[in-house]
Amino acid sequence: SKQGQMLTEDENIIEVPLTVQYKISNLQAFVLNVDQPEVSLQHATDSAVRHVVGSTAMDQVLTEGREVMAGEVKERLQRFLDNYATGIVVTQVNLQSAAAPREVQEAFDDVIRAREDEQREKNQAESYANGVIPEARGQAQRMLEEASGYRDAVISRAQGEADRFSKLVAEYRRAPEVTRERLYLETMQEVMSNTSKVMVSGDSGQNLLYLPLDKMINSRGASTPAPAGVASGAATQGTRLPPELDPREVRTRESR
Repeated sequence: SKQGQMLTEDENIIEVPLTVQYKISNLQAFVLNVDQPEVSLQHATDSAVRHVVGSTAMDQVLTEGREVMAGEVKERLQRFLDNYATGIVVTQVNLQSAAAPREVQEAFDDVIRAREDEQREKNQAESYANGVIPEARGQAQRMLEEASGYRDAVISRAQGEADRFSKLVAEYRRAPEVTRERLYLETMQEVMSNTSKVMVSGDSGQNLLYLPLDKMINSRGASTPAPAGVASGAATQGTRLPPELDPREVRTRESR
């Protein structure tokens, strides 16, 4: 087994404990070719581990990269031992949990927590984006559909008005007087239906405005209570319109 502080590819100091299992495949070479073959094994292991760790980022050393590193260390270590003809065959290299040195462990933990917070914020931002973007696309699609519907409605209404006008022109050419009178009556009906005033024609031929006095009197009587002993219809009974303004007189004359 061996443990030491090493420098990773991203220049972080880290402690990597490991164990090496081996067997002697050639006893003659193990005894005669190398002085202190176990010491040579330790030196070769240290060289192989430092080379592999030095070309690997710290995150890979601490997480899922350990298994890959163990295979690379085993391959490189066996190549060193074969070059020295030590007669040793490496059967297994186990990289245990790596950690930062105790002197910088607190700062190392802060870095780990900061990275976790960064990843969590990214995940939250992605989740928010995944919720907002489809909603915005849906609103945009709805606005497009509403605009398309409004356009179709305006076009259809314009086409209907144009068709109606074309038919009206044909009818006007057949009977100008009747069509003109009908258009006048329809227009006056549409205008007068939106006002509280009534147009009355007197004997003199001049147009007179008739105000709805009954509604005005009723509204005034509702706001101001009548004196005691006075009937509620007294105000209307004492008020009479001139014959030329009274609709009853106009209707009587028209019936005659």
